[in-house]
Amino acid sequence: MTVEVAEEEAQMAYESEEEDSELSDEELQEAFAKGILKPGLNVVDVEPQQFINNVEGLKQCLADLRKTLPWVERLDLTNLPAEDIVAKAEGKLPSATSGEINAEDDFQREMYFYSQAQATVLGALPRLKKLNIATKRPEDYFAEMAKSDQHMQKIRQKLIKKQTVMEKIEKAKKLREQRKFGKKVQVEVIQRRQKEKKAMMTAVKKYQKGMTDKLDFLDGDQKNAKGSGQAPKKGMNKKGPNAKRKYKDQKFGFGGKKSGTKWNTKESHNDVSGFRAKVAHGKGKGGKKGKGAKQNKRPGKSVRKKMKGRS
Repeated sequence: MTVEVAEEEAQMAYESEEEDSELSDEELQEAFAKGILKPGLNVVDVEPQQFINNVEGLKQCLADLRKTLPWVERLDLTNLPAEDIVAKAEGKLPSATSGEINAEDDFQREMYFYSQAQATVLGALPRLKKLNIATKRPEDYFAEMAKSDQHMQKIRQKLIKKQTVMEKIEKAKKLREQRKFGKKVQVEVIQRRQKEKKAMMTAVKKYQKGMTDKLDFLDGDQKNAKGSGQAPKKGMNKKGPNAKRKYKDQKFGFGGKKSGTKWNTKESHNDVSGFRAKVAHGKGKGGKKGKGAKQNKRPGKSVRKKMKGRS
């Protein structure tokens, strides 16, 4: 008998046993209808868990620890809260000492814990000093970090990268808001210009048709500039020198007017105190200018050349 034939026979025997042991669907339905098959037959029985609070055993373990281990290894202290010096000076009885502590009051409960910790420190420090145990960190104390420098450098780079990304996001947000505001202002300016242009064209048409004889629309730009509060053009309505010019004049002095110094003014035109009729009209002592009167004549061309050569 070969190995393959033996495996086939074993498989057939297993299938026949499985068919005999299992019931068909019809048989299961008939058994359920007769009441033989009932739900809840295959329920795992779980025993309830028992919690043991052995108070005496716990106290015994605590007593054994106190006997075997020294106080330095345990560092346990049981004490009341520290005295409130301010309340004692004012003659008030603290609630912690009187026993009136409301557990629902968060502030009062935390102050009770704080006072109890303060009393514990005041009681533990002398005992530690008696055992020659240092309670202050020395000046040359060196502590090594739990994290490596490489790990902390990675964290730092990650934080810097995150901060840079947040700054870029904020900058982009501000730029979008500025563009949005600038676009809004630009639209308003264009609409205002179109409205002004339309009003001017209407006024021009009315003037051309003879419906009005006023030319007020030509001064519309100046009126709009005054009404809108815009700054006037450079050179318009300028009142005196600016602050920079005044500062330089104060520091270096004012040189005076260079051009137009010989121009007549209203005062110099009306001032005739220095007028001399004889000199102005060439009159001598005898009155009018005669043939024998001395006259200033221009020298000739040759004489003028000689005078230039001498100079």
